[in-house]
Amino acid sequence: MDHEDVLKTAIADAQNTAIALPPSDVNKIVTEHYTVDKPFTYTRTQLWDMETRKAHDPETFLGGVVRPGSARVFNVERNGDTETFVRVSDQRQWTNWNEFTTVIELVRLDHATHRAFFVGVDSVDAPDGQKITRGREQPLFHVEHSCAGSEEEPLNLWQIVLMDKDESGAAREAFKMMGKNPYLRAFNEIYIRDVLGVKLERKQ
Repeated sequence: MDHEDVLKTAIADAQNTAIALPPSDVNKIVTEHYTVDKPFTYTRTQLWDMETRKAHDPETFLGGVVRPGSARVFNVERNGDTETFVRVSDQRQWTNWNEFTTVIELVRLDHATHRAFFVGVDSVDAPDGQKITRGREQPLFHVEHSCAGSEEEPLNLWQIVLMDKDESGAAREAFKMMGKNPYLRAFNEIYIRDVLGVKLERKQ
């Protein structure tokens, strides 16, 4: 499977809903909206390390999005700079935050280009032979998380495409509100605090 091609094809389909958040200038956001206990620069290398950890361990890094104990990663393969695996987890629904739904993703991490692709599928066979099916409470979706910019001034990029026209506009509105949040996404806060050891507090 060419994960990038699947994403591009889905985005080009007028029957789907493609949404991209503005690039996140992580160091600028830290400077403007946080107090820290020591000076630091969040580098592109560290940003990609966060993306890699998050892909493998969404329960830790997605900040309450994943139901505790539900995440499974299997069929991990590494070929040069490319890593692929299957990720299954129960995630909060975008438009009904109090409820979870099962999400199955075929993941590709491009360690050379710092791009992570998550292709949603309807079902998958687990290593133990169990057939896992996704929840139907929201549309199938594909996501790309990536890093751009320089080593000292990295940008965190994110885009999603829903296999649905979102006629109610509810999903667009949910992601619009996400984009308006002036703070870092939760996974960056968690990485800075717990991995880099920097005390990070939001300015009010």
